[in-house]
Amino acid sequence: MTAAGGCGKVRSRTMEANPPEGSAAPRPADRPAAGLFITDLDGTLLGPDRTVSAPDRRALLELGEAGVARAVATGRSIFSLQRLDLAALPVDYLIVSSGAGILTHPSGNLLRAVSLEAEEVQRAVGALLELGVDFMIHEPIPETHRFRYVARTADNPDFAARIDLYRAFARPAEEDPRTLGPATQIVAILPAGRAREGLEAVRRALAGLTVIRTTSPLDGRSTWVEILPPGVSKAGGAAWLAAHLGVPRRRTAAVGNDYNDLELLAWCPAAFVTENAPEELRRRYATVAANGRGGVGEAARRFLAALRGGKAP
Repeated sequence: MTAAGGCGKVRSRTMEANPPEGSAAPRPADRPAAGLFITDLDGTLLGPDRTVSAPDRRALLELGEAGVARAVATGRSIFSLQRLDLAALPVDYLIVSSGAGILTHPSGNLLRAVSLEAEEVQRAVGALLELGVDFMIHEPIPETHRFRYVARTADNPDFAARIDLYRAFARPAEEDPRTLGPATQIVAILPAGRAREGLEAVRRALAGLTVIRTTSPLDGRSTWVEILPPGVSKAGGAAWLAAHLGVPRRRTAAVGNDYNDLELLAWCPAAFVTENAPEELRRRYATVAANGRGGVGEAARRFLAALRGGKAP
C-alpha cells in the first residue's frame, strides 16, 4: 500500500527557485536547521473541528525556538489551504499537492513545482479510460484546484461530491482527455467495493509513475488514487526540503495518520502515527494521541528530546 515511484529522480517538468532573502521563517542565528519535523495536516495536525490544538501549537513553537524547521505535508492544493486560513500556524514550509509543490510559510513563496508532462498524462489517462474509472485532471501549480473530469461509471457518490465541492473550478473534459497535459496530478476515485482491485490495476498499468492511495476525506470510505510524476510524493518533498536546508535524513521526523503518509513515514527515521490511524499503520509505527488531542505535540517533543539527547536516529 506504499506509493510507487519512491524518492527517485524527478524526470517531469520541474520549476525550482531560491527564495528571496527573508521569505522563510528565520532560524536562530541563520545557522542550518537543527532538524526537520514534518506533519500531515488533515486527520493529524487538524482536529475533527479543523483547528490546531493548543498542545500541538505550543510544541511547534518549541521546535522553532530550538532551530528545528517545521513543515506541513498535505494532499491539499494551495487554494484549498488558503480556505483554511492557516496564516498564524507556526510552521516554516508547506509541502502541497502530495509533494508536487513546496512553499515557504507564511510568505507563500513557491520554491518548487513539479508537473506530469503531456506524454505522462496521455499514458495515465489512456490507462484510466481502459480501466473504466472516474478521474480528474488537475492543472499545474498554482492552479491545481482547477480540474477537468471524466465520469465513466453511473454510481460514484464521492466523485460527484468532489465535483460539487469545487463546482466553480470543475468542468467536464469535452475534448480528448489524453491531450490535457501537463498536469500537477490525476485523481481517480474508487468506490469502496472497487478499491483494492482498482488500485492494483492502476499500479500495474502505470508502473514508473507515483501512485498513492488516500482515504477519501469526504465520505471516509472511498479510495482516492493520486497519480503524480516519478519521484513526487510527500517523501520526495521531504527529501528535497531536507537537502535544501542542509538537514541530514537522520535528523528528520514525521507524523501522519493515513495510507498516503506511508512513504513519508518510511523515509523519516523518527516516524509516528496518531491513534486515529488505521490499525495496520499503528502496528508499524510509534503511536501518539489522536488528532485534536495533542498527538503532533507528543511526537514533536519526543523528537526534540532525542535531538537534545544526541539520540536522534
